[in-house]
Amino acid sequence: MGLFFSRILRASMLDWKLYKEVEHDNRAIAHAVAVVIISSLAAGIGSRDPGDLLSLLSVTIGALIGWVFWALLTLFLGARIFPEPQTQTNFAQLLRTIGFSSAPGIVRLAGVIEPLRNTIFFMAAIWMLSAMVIAVRQALDFTSTLRSLLVVLGGWIIQALLLGVVLFAVQSYT
Repeated sequence: MGLFFSRILRASMLDWKLYKEVEHDNRAIAHAVAVVIISSLAAGIGSRDPGDLLSLLSVTIGALIGWVFWALLTLFLGARIFPEPQTQTNFAQLLRTIGFSSAPGIVRLAGVIEPLRNTIFFMAAIWMLSAMVIAVRQALDFTSTLRSLLVVLGGWIIQALLLGVVLFAVQSYT
């Protein structure tokens, strides 16, 4: 358990060496899944009535689906569309590094302090995106942080647009 909590702390501190470490540790996938689940539960508790189990479950499932989808988008954008000459990665490496980049999201648990909720969630989003830029840079072996930022933002925009289309379709259907 010590390694797990140490990794969460290092990921939250934006330690680029941690992201390189989990990229190459095949056993870190279980920890990455746990980080995504803990972070999404923190968001669910911080943003809703923690007694609403269905909301917590849906937020957690949505986060897991979003994590896998974002890793696929990152693989496509970063390794197929905008790679650097030395870029070598695979889906599992991206899952591990991107999973750990959600570690700063655990702070969203503090959203239960309602007057601070929006500020906490905004700061957590910036922190998580920063962690993801570092994670993607390491997983894709980029030398350019700007390239990593563009890949992350590109994936975020595509994911947000697709989510908007899905939500619009669901709302129109009901």
